[in-house]
Amino acid sequence: MRVGVVILPQFDRAETCARWKALEDMGFASGWTYDHLAWRELVDEPWYGTVPTLAAAAFATERLRLGTWVLSPNFRHPVVVAKDLMTLDELSGGRIVAAVGAGGLGWDSAVLGQPPLSPKQLMDRLIEFVTLSDLLLRQPVTSWSGDWFSAVEARMIPGCVQRPRLPLVVASSGPRGIRFAAAAGDGWATHGPPGVTTQDEWWAGLTRQVSLLDEALDGRRIERYLSIDGGPLLSTRSKDAFVDAAGRAAALGFDEVVAHWPRESLRFVGDPAVLEQVAGQLDGTGHIRL
Repeated sequence: MRVGVVILPQFDRAETCARWKALEDMGFASGWTYDHLAWRELVDEPWYGTVPTLAAAAFATERLRLGTWVLSPNFRHPVVVAKDLMTLDELSGGRIVAAVGAGGLGWDSAVLGQPPLSPKQLMDRLIEFVTLSDLLLRQPVTSWSGDWFSAVEARMIPGCVQRPRLPLVVASSGPRGIRFAAAAGDGWATHGPPGVTTQDEWWAGLTRQVSLLDEALDGRRIERYLSIDGGPLLSTRSKDAFVDAAGRAAALGFDEVVAHWPRESLRFVGDPAVLEQVAGQLDGTGHIRL
């Protein structure tokens, strides 16, 4: 079971580089950052761009896998995204993983003046976003037309360091999205079931999601990523709590759990020392000893 950590894109150059390097030095498998223009109750706090943050992380580290948790079609076009991802893959020496989601309602769903979308529209748009991104990242020239996105002789030269392209992970929680992840993704990412009030409900809902994925895969295998802080309780409230949660995730077949660097207020509140204690449980390859 690999362990990754989200670092929110909130810090100046020195602190950004220090935190990402610290993740690598502590032995974590991966580091991730959110893709928002502003986010929930942190909307008036400092918040920097996702792609420049990952570029800084690439230069601050040598081994750490780097990822988007998760790319949002709310304010991005696949042609621009593919160019940025291709560039990040080069800058990092082939260490980029792109998790992509539907883009929900919130601070950056209307910032460009767009009308709100229904759940069906969000999913339709995600399918096109991933389909076109896949084509763009695989081939040097792409022309394609859909209801939401188009590309006209879009060049992606020289292509990704990782071949045939960097991994595309589909983030989804509903049945249609999970089936799409099984059909089109190199991996599936989830925060677990939304809207639950207890940790037991969260694990039960997560188990149902996994069953849907297994049914859709029909014996095939893709990578599985879990935001282990998706439930009501923070995973890093103690080392023992984290190890227990990681063990439950492993039993459900997840390949990687992704926690958050503890903050001082509002969201993901906790003690960074616990993150260091969790790092002490890693085996030198980013896997946790269970």
